[in-house]
Amino acid sequence: MTPRDSQVLTGALPAELTATARVPASTANLGPGFDSLGMALGIYDEIEVRTTATGLSVRVEGEGADDVPWGPSHLVVRAIERGLAAAGVWADGLDVVCRNAIPHSRGLGSSASAVVGGLAAGCALAARFDPALAVSPDRLVQLASEFEGHPDNAAASVLGGIVVSWTESAEVGAAARTYRAVRLEPHATLRPVVLIPQERSSTAHTRGLLPETVPHGDAAFNVSRAALAVVALTQRPDLLLPATADRLHQGQRAPALPLTTAWIARLREAGIAATVSGAGPTVLALTTSGFPEELRELAAADGLRVLEPGIAEGVLAG
Repeated sequence: MTPRDSQVLTGALPAELTATARVPASTANLGPGFDSLGMALGIYDEIEVRTTATGLSVRVEGEGADDVPWGPSHLVVRAIERGLAAAGVWADGLDVVCRNAIPHSRGLGSSASAVVGGLAAGCALAARFDPALAVSPDRLVQLASEFEGHPDNAAASVLGGIVVSWTESAEVGAAARTYRAVRLEPHATLRPVVLIPQERSSTAHTRGLLPETVPHGDAAFNVSRAALAVVALTQRPDLLLPATADRLHQGQRAPALPLTTAWIARLREAGIAATVSGAGPTVLALTTSGFPEELRELAAADGLRVLEPGIAEGVLAG
């Protein structure tokens, strides 16, 4: 392995250091909070990494085992290397094992989870070498968001719970950005349910469907609903249905997500707060009582896998 970071690297890690990371899935937007609201979900990828004298070995089990690269371009490997470089060290060789449960390209933050897990594992390796090299959660949010280009999924996987995230730059048009997030504690009765289709969706494609500008009225609508969502998710779950309404992105993506769109409408007509999870095609439903069995059966008949993953804590690494 060779160092890739532009900062000064101070030393190579010895062989046979080990670290693990367990990272949750995430759902973003939660309706009106486009690129800002996120939630960690209890579906987990696990990463094991060991330093070696030379070379690279990558093994992938579970989701993505047949369709992701098993070499230096693997997202987890790149993130491990970035975590090491951020600490000012490198490894001459790595043995990496990924055990994946988060569905890929379904709007459940699989790429953000891969990045967060790899970064956390790399930083944990550096901390094994020298505890002074440990990184803070805020730093991990920054590093992961640099990969993603926006912090909502990454921050949720780092911090757990519900997150509000935002982006700062030194000046308008500046390339360097600072990514920040704060964690909110969800209301004790809040129960997320995900309805996962078999087909996949491209984030780049669905994001490309969004217009460059939006009407002032739609922007004002989403500002009010995003603010209301913070209240509903943490204090007033009885307000979840109006708080998850959106005019900025879900309607624009609807033609590419017909099954998702139909199920969101069906659930909302039944009084259940439902949104597109991230860029889709998964449907996120937010409830305070169980998901109705008749809807579960109808979803299964439409080829949807229904999971109740719970709201997760953030990444664990060591």
